Amino acid sequence: MKILDYTAVGLAKAIRNGEVTSPEAVQAVLTQIKEREESLHCYVTIDEEGALRKAQEVQKKIEAGELTGPLAGVPVAIKDNMCTEGMLTTCSSKILGNFIPIFSSEAVLNLEKAGAVILGKTNMDEFAMGSTTETSAFGATKNPWNEAHVPGGSSGGSAAAVAAKECFFALGSDTGGSIRQPASYCGVVGMKPTYGTVSRYGLIAYGSSLDQIGPLCKDVTDCATILEVIASHDPKDSTSVEREETDFTSALVDDVQGMKIGIPRDYFGEGLDPEVREAVMKAAGELKKKGAVVEEFDLSLVEYAIPTYYTIAAAEASSNLERFDGIKYGYRTEDYTGLHNMYKKTRSEGFGPEVKRRIMLGSFVLSSGYYDAYYLKALRVKALIKKAFDEAFAKYDLILAPCAPTTAPELGKSLSDPIKMYLSDIYTISVNLAGLPGISIPCGIDSKGLPIGLQMIGDCFKEKNLIRAAYAYECSRGTLGKKEDVRVINTFWYIKKFTLQGECNANLLKKSFTKKLYRQKQSHGLIRSLHQTV
Repeated sequence: MKILDYTAVGLAKAIRNGEVTSPEAVQAVLTQIKEREESLHCYVTIDEEGALRKAQEVQKKIEAGELTGPLAGVPVAIKDNMCTEGMLTTCSSKILGNFIPIFSSEAVLNLEKAGAVILGKTNMDEFAMGSTTETSAFGATKNPWNEAHVPGGSSGGSAAAVAAKECFFALGSDTGGSIRQPASYCGVVGMKPTYGTVSRYGLIAYGSSLDQIGPLCKDVTDCATILEVIASHDPKDSTSVEREETDFTSALVDDVQGMKIGIPRDYFGEGLDPEVREAVMKAAGELKKKGAVVEEFDLSLVEYAIPTYYTIAAAEASSNLERFDGIKYGYRTEDYTGLHNMYKKTRSEGFGPEVKRRIMLGSFVLSSGYYDAYYLKALRVKALIKKAFDEAFAKYDLILAPCAPTTAPELGKSLSDPIKMYLSDIYTISVNLAGLPGISIPCGIDSKGLPIGLQMIGDCFKEKNLIRAAYAYECSRGTLGKKEDVRVINTFWYIKKFTLQGECNANLLKKSFTKKLYRQKQSHGLIRSLHQTV
């Protein structure tokens, strides 16, 4: 097996068995980064020298028997809103373009204690405010399945890096779907744990009551293992919960016999792509075949989730981002007169358009005369949404739903319409409002060759139900596509581009591949869809 084909857990096992070394794994990933990073732009910072040095140190400890954990020696990428001691941490914003923390976030420390090797920091929507990873001050990240499309956001860099094999797993943060949605768009597994399971210490806050750190990885086994490592009670985080049962890997059982699964009708209405609907319902059918009880039900208040979320999140963002004023750290404007002018110009120059939009929205709903009308009302609706989920989980072990209304949109299409971008979170934000755990797992590929994600939602502290069901589905699903599919899809996009420019014709499509490969892809539906276009 090639090094890059290993899962995180598989690689750690191979290192322990002496089949491969941690420095070799790091070097393999760095080589992959050099080959693909220029076009994908998954990273903001890559610590090549530090990663190789750390890998050598970890390898010695593994050989000495000091590190025996399931992630020892495995290269990992960290979303750029988590503090890493001595390493640039920017939140993909100009205002933090020179910020180097003097401490590491608790989740990062837990990974380092387990022997994971940090490669660098991944690109993201600025301050996690976005759904496409296009609002980054350092340029957009592209989807490895098709570079004309977005990877999702705000943890798009982490999801794309895993999908492109530029790391073996990554950490992301999820405020309204920022792990699950990019996982869906990039064909990887992503999990948002119950609020308070993973310490937020060292996570640069967007919405403090909504933010939660979680893994992005290749399969459910990796997901359970990583969550088991990063979950911990942390007295430095006032919202951290001391949990007794965090042995998430014990739920890796291919058995859903008798499990009750609810499918909310509200999530399958207008706006849902038919191909996404079909893939999700097919996944539900697979679980039903394995003995789960699957039925539809009504989950109320879905239509109120978007305005509620963006009212609360924007209000908290407005408060949290007040600290970035150019005084203590970060960017400061060079040309100013007086303190007030310095504040104003620093923030105007340092923040991007989407961040400014949300700060202004948050300041408005918190202002005198509007606080009761908007913010307090949103908090009441949030409580009602939580109550609706409580009633659902009195009947069901988990809820099954789409992760996003469509597969990954093209670059520029969502960013030009902020409302459209906000609506792409309609199936994920309720989970954050209610503090629930949720997981996204690939369940299909659409006619454009883009991954489709299945979302499973659990009750508070019931991650094991999600892991058990996701693992069982993964066991029955098989592979979604062969490795060459991604390569072929990307080639298609370039052919289409040049064809439309008049530089080649449709015959080039057939000439670009052997007749055998052409027939294989035609049956797959990938060539056929493009051929109709060109």
